[in-house]
Amino acid sequence: MSGAENPASAAGPAAATPRPLTTSMLQAILPNARSQAGVFVAALNNAMARHRIDTAKRIAAFVAQVGHESGQLQYVRELGNNQYLSKYDTGTLALRLGNTPEADGDGQKYRGRGLIQITGRNNYRQCSLGLFGDERLLALPELLEQPQWAAESAAWFWAQNGLNELADRDQFNSITRRINGGLNGLQDRLEIWARARAVLCQSPGD
Repeated sequence: MSGAENPASAAGPAAATPRPLTTSMLQAILPNARSQAGVFVAALNNAMARHRIDTAKRIAAFVAQVGHESGQLQYVRELGNNQYLSKYDTGTLALRLGNTPEADGDGQKYRGRGLIQITGRNNYRQCSLGLFGDERLLALPELLEQPQWAAESAAWFWAQNGLNELADRDQFNSITRRINGGLNGLQDRLEIWARARAVLCQSPGD
């Protein structure tokens, strides 16, 4: 078992709810965010509260993962030209994501967006139902580029995939696999997680 997976450390009483993130705390965790920390801090606090990302362990793991996925809050829209995004438009991956098999541009339309990169028609639909109770994101996928919905979509995905429970047990590699499908960018994620824990976790049991 790697140092990133330590279920035994979850033993003990639940930690008290930490105070909300501040811009300076977020900049300490994500130094490359710079002014974007101020843009996102309120949206992150609101989204985390709504989805029970409400202990130091949960917040540290969440901020580490969305920090990596968004390039430290710099990107809420997946980068790539039409050739790169065509992988979402036709073929096996497109079908798995619920996009049509035709080369009709829905791969580009439903590219990754938000702080955790919601991708594909099926995921946009489920996220839309979860956040709004309707399917508006299918018509307006760019909503996930706004700070409020970029944060809300990430927190919704986190809760839907049981990631709070993994964070409680310090199973960071497992969280990474559920978000990424593998361990891409693991070193960067771990470095951000270490900074987040230094800022947020005041004792081993937090």
